[in-house]
Amino acid sequence: MKVDSPMAVAGQLTDPPAPALGDLSTQPIFRSDVAVELVKASADDSDVVWAARVSTAGEKSLAARDEDPQQSAGLIRFLLKNRHGSPFEHNSMTFLVSAPIFVFREFHRHRVGWSYNESSGRYRELEPVFYVPDRARRLVQQGKPGSYDFVPGSAEQHDIVERTTREACQVAYERYLEMLAAGVAREVARGVLPVCTYSSMYATCNARSLMAFLSLRTHSDESTFPSFPQREIEMVAEKMEQFFAELMPITHAAFVGAGRVAP
Repeated sequence: MKVDSPMAVAGQLTDPPAPALGDLSTQPIFRSDVAVELVKASADDSDVVWAARVSTAGEKSLAARDEDPQQSAGLIRFLLKNRHGSPFEHNSMTFLVSAPIFVFREFHRHRVGWSYNESSGRYRELEPVFYVPDRARRLVQQGKPGSYDFVPGSAEQHDIVERTTREACQVAYERYLEMLAAGVAREVARGVLPVCTYSSMYATCNARSLMAFLSLRTHSDESTFPSFPQREIEMVAEKMEQFFAELMPITHAAFVGAGRVAP
């Protein structure tokens, strides 16, 4: 299954809509969004059913591939609620993610059931696309690590964030190009670029690993174990969850009904 999804531009700052990576001049582009595209998927609620039924039906469990998975919604809910996780692994989803580098550094902490391939600053000239939070982004941290929350920033604080980020990225990219023009290797020159530089990666997972990711990287008051992720990776997770809910609606509903606890 292939789903085409245009790059999101919601929350764009004062610049015109950002072009896709790979179609840029050397003039910096500033964005406040992330983009997630479902490249391919082999994922259906029936995958959970036939994988689970092999325990009792052996090879006859393959008959479940042609059944309406809604008939086995109770089985899916039972498996998820009681954390019988392996039946949720027999599927696959591959996403193309465009986001700031600091988001990927958090993303790569999720290792079980995930595969990644990211654009390389060693082998290609990095493009001047940089992240600046929009005005909806909460800027001020209150409390101590492990017990804190974020509150809205003032107009002055947002002005400072936008101005200093733009200035720093502009200078950093000019120095990057200066080194490249002098013959310095890309892998050395990239060291001056900030972590708000956009990158792209393919991320492949199964439903079980995706649910574990969503349980930690989204915030919901309905969660049994509420999580408080950084907003930028939550933006990626929210877009992934939309695709998951479309591909495997019964499994997704069971996940939500079980307090967003991964099996």
